[in-house]
Amino acid sequence: MSPAAAPSTAAGPSAPGRDRADACPGALRTHAAADGALARVRVPGGTLTGGRLRALAGAARDLGDGALELTSRGNLQLRGLPAGAEAALAARLSAAGLLPSAAHDRVRNVVASVLTGRAPGGHVDVRPWVSALDAGLCADPALADLPGRFLVAVDDGRGDVAGLGADVGLLALSPGSVALLLAGVDTGLRSGPDGAVDLALAATRAYSAERGARGGTAWRLAELPGGPRAVAARLTGPRSAPVAVPSPVGAGPAGTVVQRDGRHAVCAAVPLGRLTADQAELLAAAAPTDVLVTPWRSVVVPDLPPAAAARSTVDLAAAGLEPDPASPWWRVSACAGRPGCARSLSDVRADAVAAVAAGALPAGGARQHWAGCERRCGRPRGAVVDVVAVTAPDGGAGYRITDPAEKG
Repeated sequence: MSPAAAPSTAAGPSAPGRDRADACPGALRTHAAADGALARVRVPGGTLTGGRLRALAGAARDLGDGALELTSRGNLQLRGLPAGAEAALAARLSAAGLLPSAAHDRVRNVVASVLTGRAPGGHVDVRPWVSALDAGLCADPALADLPGRFLVAVDDGRGDVAGLGADVGLLALSPGSVALLLAGVDTGLRSGPDGAVDLALAATRAYSAERGARGGTAWRLAELPGGPRAVAARLTGPRSAPVAVPSPVGAGPAGTVVQRDGRHAVCAAVPLGRLTADQAELLAAAAPTDVLVTPWRSVVVPDLPPAAAARSTVDLAAAGLEPDPASPWWRVSACAGRPGCARSLSDVRADAVAAVAAGALPAGGARQHWAGCERRCGRPRGAVVDVVAVTAPDGGAGYRITDPAEKG
């Protein structure tokens, strides 16, 4: 069966049973992949200084396979680490300020509205919330026991990250009112902007307590039956009628965005989320302030004067990144596939590249995710066409395409 096979109506992936401890990797506790150890570096809010991005690029080149992988939570991964490289990596990350708490390394998953405080839209600049949340998580020893898949989302009101289904979320409803979300649903609990971080940390502690009371094996709040309601019941504060949470955003900002101050931000897709060390260093050199890593596997260079933004657009495209909003790479993603993953039936990245070159993409601008097995690792939230590797009748590998737009 080829990637152009007729769509099926097979059901999408469901949450697995949690009869084992969460083994989500971190910077210190790596995952043994088929191509070597894999380390995941948390980047709260997706914000990196140029110096920190250079440090990660150097680690990828010297210790890993020469590239950084962008994750659906705005974090970065290093692959192909040899045995014993963990100590050298930890030393580099600590020196760069990327490892503020060894105990809390895996739980520092915080996504934030991209270009908050810079681009038009949004009620609040949530960058201070990200810093305060990260510091609050690291300051509480009890929160080190949260699973590595725990996620916090802070949305400035534009609705770009509220729909990611985070365990704990903040959504600015107006300049003076912030909603608390649990598992992506509005609880009705409210605070002002000054109390938003405290409310999120209180909800995080309540989730930790509820999870512990139920055996401590759930990886996500949504896996606890009635969990969001039970966690909300542990909290006090003003309440209002819940509001609808925005649906997941497809790909985030693309191309050139004009900021409120007249400067520009250049947003580029990273094909299949794989950023080479050379590309990372190019981004670091272009950035007058920070580089932003988004949950949609793209990168943003903000705060550029218009002329510099035009030059950067050309330079990034020449380096293999995709600033053009019309590029298909804004809507194609893939898991690691072979040879990195022993579970994968195919080299899905090579096959996805071939499909993009051939124009074999879904109609109507739908997103497409290639996966080497039914686990569908790295799958974006929302409506996605799944291209899943399967064993063909002749014993070889083929693909089954599942389009959510198709009705059986």
